[in-house]
Amino acid sequence: MQLLSILELQKIYQQQKETSLFGKWITFEDIKPNILKLNKTKVSQIGTSEKNTPIYSVSFGSGKRKILIWSQMHGNESTGTKAVFDLLNVIENSNETFVQEVLNNCTIKIIPMLNPDGSKAYTRVNANNIDLNRDAVALQAKESKLLRTVLDDFKPQFCFNLHDQRTIFGVEGTENPATISFLAPSEEETRSLTDGRKQTMNVIVAMNSLLQQIIPNFIGRYTDEFYPTATGDNFQKLGYNTILIEAGHFPDDYNREEARKFNFFALLQGVYHVAIAKNFDEYKLYFDIPNNQKSFFDVIHRYGNQDDKAFQYIDKIIEGKFVSKLEEIQKEELNNQKGHNEIVFES
Repeated sequence: MQLLSILELQKIYQQQKETSLFGKWITFEDIKPNILKLNKTKVSQIGTSEKNTPIYSVSFGSGKRKILIWSQMHGNESTGTKAVFDLLNVIENSNETFVQEVLNNCTIKIIPMLNPDGSKAYTRVNANNIDLNRDAVALQAKESKLLRTVLDDFKPQFCFNLHDQRTIFGVEGTENPATISFLAPSEEETRSLTDGRKQTMNVIVAMNSLLQQIIPNFIGRYTDEFYPTATGDNFQKLGYNTILIEAGHFPDDYNREEARKFNFFALLQGVYHVAIAKNFDEYKLYFDIPNNQKSFFDVIHRYGNQDDKAFQYIDKIIEGKFVSKLEEIQKEELNNQKGHNEIVFES
C-alpha cells in the first residue's frame, strides 16, 4: 500500500486550499464562481434542483478506473464540498507525479453540491422535505433521480459519498472526538462481507493509514447497520463500491476547517489508491478502526451539589445570517459523557 507524503500533502494544501470557501454554510452562490473558473476539467450542468437551481458535475482524467464523488446531498453538511474544491484546485494547478498518475489511470466525475436548495436553507432535506440519503429506492426527489441517472450512465468502480457527522461522536476507547469516520456500507441486513464491501474496505484502510499518521486516534468507523433506503447501502448493493466519509469535530474547530483539511487528505489518498492499487484484496485492517460512539456534548456544566447540565450548538439561518446557539439538552446521567468544553462550578 503506497501512501502519499504527509509533508507534500501539507504543502499542497497550503497552496491549493480554496480560500473563498469558509465555515459551515456553503451555498450554490458560494461555489458557482469556483465552478465557472475551471478550465482543465469538463464542467456540465446535469440538471436542476426542485427549485430549478443548477446542479453541475465536473469531470477529469482519462483512465479506465471510474470514480464518482458527490457532496452536500444533505444541505447542511458542507465540509466535503470545501474539500472537493481544494481537490479541484490541485487538479487545475498542480503538476506532481501522483496527480498525473490519477489523471492517467482514472476518470473522475464530481457533483460538488447535489442539494443546493437544502444548502441555501441550511437543512438536511431538499425543498420538498425529502432526505436524499433515504430516497435511493423511492426516488421521489429530482436530485435523487439525477444522482441515480449519473450512476447508471457513468458506472463507476468506486463512489465517494461525502457527509458531515454531529459533534456528539467520539472514538471508542479514546477521549477524542471522531474527526473523520469511514464506512463500507452493508448490502443487506446480515452485513455479509461481499467482494464489493471488501474492496471498499481496502480503500478505507489506505485513507485511515494516512490519517493515523497525522491525527492518530481521531478516526472512527461508522456503524454498518443496513438502511434499506439509504444511498450508500443501495449503491453498494448494485455493485458500485461506495465509501462513506463523515467529517466530524476536531478540538476548537466549529467552522470545520481542520476537519476540511483532513477530509481533503483522505479524499486525495483514496483517489490515489484507486488509481495505483494492483488489487483491492486486503481489507482486514478496516476492523481495527475503532467504532464511533455517542460520547460528547458541546458544553457541559459540572456542579458539585446538583445535576450537571449538557448543551449542544444548534445551527440556524436567521435573517440571512448563520447563527449557532447553545441549547440545553435534557439528560438524566452525564457521568460517562464528555464535553468539548466543560465548565466546573464550585459547590
